[in-house]
Amino acid sequence: MTGKHTITVELQYFAQLREQAGTGAERVKTSASSVAELYEELRGKHGFTLPPQSLRAAVNAEFVAWHQALSDGDAVVFIPPVSGG
Repeated sequence: MTGKHTITVELQYFAQLREQAGTGAERVKTSASSVAELYEELRGKHGFTLPPQSLRAAVNAEFVAWHQALSDGDAVVFIPPVSGG
């Protein structure tokens, strides 16, 4: 049995996620291996109420699928739905 590898990622939050996190950006250490795992971890930490299927995820400025693997130093952005008026 091997221990989980820990990486550090840079996060940015917008709109509702920024309000719920109480910050626009943070650096976190995580053992999450995918974007989906990272979001679940952050939901527990910050109490995010938006379901993953309502968000887009980007890693290093490119939209990615939720199963996208994460690497140390990645810049991750979760983009909530945008409401227009």
